[in-house]
Amino acid sequence: MNLLDQIYRKAKENPQRVAFPEATNEKMMQAAYETGKEGFIKPILVGDEEELEALCKERGYETDVFTIIDIHKEAYKKKLIDTYVTLPGVLLKEKALGRRMENPLYYAMVMQAVEDADVTFAGIDNTTGDVLLAGQMIIGLQPGISTISSIGLCDIPGFEGSEGSLLAVGDSAVCTNPTAEQLADIAISACDTVKDLLDWNPRCAMISYSTLGSGQGELIDKVVEACHIAQEKRPGLKIDGEFQLDAAIRPEVAEKKVKRESEVAGKANVLIWPDLNVGNTSVKLIQILGHANAYGPMLQGFNKVVCDCSRGAPVSEIKGNIVISAVRAAGSKIKK
Repeated sequence: MNLLDQIYRKAKENPQRVAFPEATNEKMMQAAYETGKEGFIKPILVGDEEELEALCKERGYETDVFTIIDIHKEAYKKKLIDTYVTLPGVLLKEKALGRRMENPLYYAMVMQAVEDADVTFAGIDNTTGDVLLAGQMIIGLQPGISTISSIGLCDIPGFEGSEGSLLAVGDSAVCTNPTAEQLADIAISACDTVKDLLDWNPRCAMISYSTLGSGQGELIDKVVEACHIAQEKRPGLKIDGEFQLDAAIRPEVAEKKVKRESEVAGKANVLIWPDLNVGNTSVKLIQILGHANAYGPMLQGFNKVVCDCSRGAPVSEIKGNIVISAVRAAGSKIKK
């Protein structure tokens, strides 16, 4: 059973409510319909009810697969606002929130914040910046985390790591040149993400061109400091480094290079890149030369699961990311 098969099975066992604020988009509606019809999620279309019902009819979709939320119905909107403003640490009050909720993206996230939805899934009609801003403003960040980042999952033919052919990597898409503090946040968030999604016991390696002081320089210093910060913030997590890539994932190399006890060296299942130059290039190398399937990027660091898909993604890819997001949401509920 490959990675997506495992995730689809988990989704079907516990379907989550996924809100789609870009529901009028043809690809998004098709992906929402198919994942809902197949029993992987409970899709919620957020927008103008008459328009959405007309589009469902035009496109041949059974409306009873969806829950359709009309953003113009004042009674439900007022209920959402009244509940939301009582939550701790909210940034917007009634009037400002009401204005924002004229946009389906913000409306969906308010539904999620008050637990009327489990996931907000967008990114085709909204830019990444739009999704990140709305997420930070409405959903907020996890306690102790100040950095939004991403993680991807790679299924690499021929790779025999601690999780078989699977490897989690980040950040390869969002945080360009993280500080040591941000890098620590990325590592912590990545550990939480893989635990929620795959039930792994995360072993997270902070990647550098040096292994435990074999090199010197400010680029290495940042990774070393990030590792110390992450360990202090979440001492229960297995985060270690700085390691070169081979020392992180190959036991025979770790045995030669790592001259102390480490629960991560040689058997890492999560790799944290020092910056986006390394992350973006590494993922493309894994895909092109390693013929790997890469899933993501998945946003992390928010209080709840917020998703930003590629605007050029085909329906098949959108469906996969919807289901991954739903399983993450279910996993985070179990953890709480």
